[in-house]
Amino acid sequence: MADRASPRDHAPHDHRHDHAPGHEHGHPAHDHHHHGGLGHVHAPASFGRAFAIGISLNVGIVILQAVYGYLSNSVALIADAGHNLSDVLGLVVAWAATVLAARPPSSRFTYGLRGSSILGAMFNAVFLLVAVGALSWEAVGRLVEPEPVAGITVIVVAAIGMVLNGFTAWLFAGGGKSDLNIRGAYLHMAADAAVSAGVVVAGFVILTTGWLWLDPAVSLVINAIIVWGTWSLLRESLVMSLAAVPAGIDPEEVRAFLAAQPGVAELHDLHIWPISTTETALTAHLAMPGGHPGDGFLMRLAAELNARFRIGHVTLQVETDPATVCALAPAHVV
Repeated sequence: MADRASPRDHAPHDHRHDHAPGHEHGHPAHDHHHHGGLGHVHAPASFGRAFAIGISLNVGIVILQAVYGYLSNSVALIADAGHNLSDVLGLVVAWAATVLAARPPSSRFTYGLRGSSILGAMFNAVFLLVAVGALSWEAVGRLVEPEPVAGITVIVVAAIGMVLNGFTAWLFAGGGKSDLNIRGAYLHMAADAAVSAGVVVAGFVILTTGWLWLDPAVSLVINAIIVWGTWSLLRESLVMSLAAVPAGIDPEEVRAFLAAQPGVAELHDLHIWPISTTETALTAHLAMPGGHPGDGFLMRLAAELNARFRIGHVTLQVETDPATVCALAPAHVV
């Protein structure tokens, strides 16, 4: 017998379907309970305007810094433009993820388009690493042969970027506790305001000391910051694309939690994987020889998995006959 439960934070609605015997792994007929969807968190509708403003401002910053970085001969300013381009891509991906996550599943895309957020993060990471490589190559050449830099221009343009990035961060400051995409946007923008502040300081130092090498040096520091953040993004998106257990979840802790439930004699076929960058799914088979525990047990267990581990889409198959061997047991069988 197989049962499925997925809790949400709002009032549920239930659908019940009866399937023919032998529908899954040769087990008896089962009832299928769907409890209100995927249990994930969407960006509040009010943040659509924040995304639009943030993207528009950062496009302006990129153009401003790229043009004046070229005119002032500053690779640090151009590198900061590249960093702000990452803001644009990051905000677009976060916004698109909230929009696509709201699209209903179809017969072909049974989880909807939630996985597109993982692909978007991977594209973002690869694009940024290629851009940083080109900028770093130019900066190394400038270290060998420093060139004059228009310090005043660097200071003014970087200061504008610092103010606009700080304002954009403020737009997202109120939503970080309720939505991971918004929290990521806030942290990214706040970090970029700090990077622009570093370029401002470098401009002042160049004006007062004449250290032309400082401009490409700051550029390399900025590029290193981008690589540090982007590398983890690339690694996590690759791991997610391979359906690995999300980094914040200990699978052994989940296994122990399920195995400790009343009436559970054995647990197998446990799988935990990301549906998107913010949503996690779980499937497991629970051997319960004492009999089926009832729908209330399944709903409670799904709710506790959501509360404890942020696993919002839970499917549990209950097996009550010890004489029937499951084709997906023991645990190492896939």
